[in-house]
Amino acid sequence: MTTPLACLAVVALLPYLLAALGGYLTYAQLGSLDNKNPRQQRMRLEGAAARAVAAQANAWEALPLFTAGVVISHLAGADAASAAWWSKLFVATRVLHAILYIADLDKLRSLVFVVGLICVAALVVISA
Repeated sequence: MTTPLACLAVVALLPYLLAALGGYLTYAQLGSLDNKNPRQQRMRLEGAAARAVAAQANAWEALPLFTAGVVISHLAGADAASAAWWSKLFVATRVLHAILYIADLDKLRSLVFVVGLICVAALVVISA
């Protein structure tokens, strides 16, 4: 397995890890998990629990974009070392993004988000 594909696997697992954290924080805040109406329950969340749920949603949203970048770089035969570097940096940005989201550090989170977008763009550019 190449480094970009391994990074893709990590990025694909991140929303599930954030779901587990969100469930834990939801239980801590509300005292139960409503499996019949989880989306209604999420609307009552505040603070770190609400931000963990939002970080999970953002992780899902980032996954297809990174997937496209990795697939494009593979199909185009992009330089493996460059693709690996940009992919590893993307993973770092996504982990840091989730941490900053939950910690309520919005400006840093937005900066890290932009760096992640640059990583995906770079995967496409090196494929040209």
